Amino acid sequence: MHRRGVGAGAVAKKKLAEAKYKERGTVLAEDQLAQVGDPPCRGVTCGAGKGFWSEMLGVGDFYYELGVQIIEVCLALKHRNGGLITLEELHQQVLKGRGKFAQEVSQDDLLRAIKKLKVLGNGFGIIPVGGTYLVQSVPAELNMDHTVVLQLAEKKGYVTVNEIRSSLKWEMERAKQILEHLLKEGMAWLDTQAAGEPQYWLPALFTELYSQEITPEEAKEAIP
Repeated sequence: MHRRGVGAGAVAKKKLAEAKYKERGTVLAEDQLAQVGDPPCRGVTCGAGKGFWSEMLGVGDFYYELGVQIIEVCLALKHRNGGLITLEELHQQVLKGRGKFAQEVSQDDLLRAIKKLKVLGNGFGIIPVGGTYLVQSVPAELNMDHTVVLQLAEKKGYVTVNEIRSSLKWEMERAKQILEHLLKEGMAWLDTQAAGEPQYWLPALFTELYSQEITPEEAKEAIP
């Protein structure tokens, strides 16, 4: 299995990205909040700090800090999931970053914070898949066709053109168009070596990918 245009080093970048976000993730996250904080201010300098969130959205310190953490995690993992992550995985990563003595965070808390991020128009969204949700953290245009394909891939982590045609009764061109868009956005990986026909894997649903563990040093060596 490979990610088009990336190659075998894609998984290896995981730890490096995580190490980088530990060092500067908060700065990146707050910068992103600052960028989306400008439009509501219509050119007036108001920033996107806790004061901005409190005044514009009615969000206190807890959800401000949680929003920053969500952006940190999504930035760190974007290179391997294309900007899609399950709510469960996001929850685990946020809890891991908070430490054992931090205030408890539930999945409902994450959903509330994500909805606030969505209001700011910075690409965040929630896609229902099976009995859970996928969190979208990039401003890619996903319509109902994409959502249905993601739902179809939820059980196995991948889907094929013929599975889409059989399950959804679509024409081949429609199925290919949706899958090509997911590939282009980095949300799907293409396995051309699969038996039968090519498989389109959704790394956000491919849980084995999350179990890969390498050191930051190994990750640095793997990146050109």
